[in-house]
Amino acid sequence: MLLLSQSGKRFLRFCWIPLGLCLGFFTLLFAGSFGAAEIHSVDVLQSLSFHLFGIGESLGLKDRIIMELRLPRVLLAFVAGAGLSVAGSVLQTVTRNPLADPYLFGISSGASFGAVVVLTLLGQGVLSSHGVGWIGLPLGAFIGAGLSVFIVLSMCGNDVGRQVERMLLSGVAVSFMFGALSSLLLYFSSPQAAASVLFWSLGSFAKATWSGLMLPVIVVISCTGIILLFKRQIIAMKMGDETAHTLGINVSLLRLGMLSVCSVITAVLVASCGGIGFVGLMIPHIVRLLFPGQLSLMLTAMLGGIFMIWIDVLARTLLSYQELPVGIITAVIGSTFFLFVLRRRHQEA
Repeated sequence: MLLLSQSGKRFLRFCWIPLGLCLGFFTLLFAGSFGAAEIHSVDVLQSLSFHLFGIGESLGLKDRIIMELRLPRVLLAFVAGAGLSVAGSVLQTVTRNPLADPYLFGISSGASFGAVVVLTLLGQGVLSSHGVGWIGLPLGAFIGAGLSVFIVLSMCGNDVGRQVERMLLSGVAVSFMFGALSSLLLYFSSPQAAASVLFWSLGSFAKATWSGLMLPVIVVISCTGIILLFKRQIIAMKMGDETAHTLGINVSLLRLGMLSVCSVITAVLVASCGGIGFVGLMIPHIVRLLFPGQLSLMLTAMLGGIFMIWIDVLARTLLSYQELPVGIITAVIGSTFFLFVLRRRHQEA
């Protein structure tokens, strides 16, 4: 039985990659068929075949809808879900806090505040006219995310690994603080700017474009690659700071570096699609429940991306002729999951 279980684990370890790729491909086809215009998954496949391989013929208006509207949106949703899931998994590991999440940790709220400062004080028109819109918004979001990380770490002191509850409470307090500051800026801004920023801050992929997709893809792939380079050191931190120290790991420097990497991921994603919470909390826990004893970052990214695609589909189709912000749906699901994790921790204690 032991041999069978070990062989089964090895089988799952090597088979989830092609299975995940197949699932992601079919998700892309089916998700691209949802929307106001009647488009089937076969049309999405035909459009992809025509543009990628020159097979078949153009579908005209349907082709433009698929390639210019739906496909960039689906890909941005996948990148956002993958990036937030990876950031949540790393945060939970380096802080040894199973409740850590870019949203609960305060990073997402800080990034949203930084982006709102750029949007309300400078304005999207000023950014576009000076040609710095592509860097101004992510830079403001990164400064806000870094500020939130600094505040949370300063509240926890030197012994970050043992301050689980204190870190969580600090993150919640920082989230409320930056949320209040963002609301204050919106209160003094114009009604049109306040309405657009408010909808953006709740999370949406409606304005996804091919040009706007480049920065999130580059940042998420690069930061995930950096995390994979330090995968062994990150896993060693799960056993405690003392054990990691005996293995020659500079725990403080590694933790600060991983927090910075997670801040970059969160800041760029917040600047691209607004604040989306609880994804980084749910997906790593689901992966650990399905594959206990393993830390597969790529599997976490794959499931997070697919999950976010279907959340976006739900946001587009739940109400007729209306679109719900993605952050509202993830907040409803994530808060319920958060209570489930809290109850489970209480029962284990």
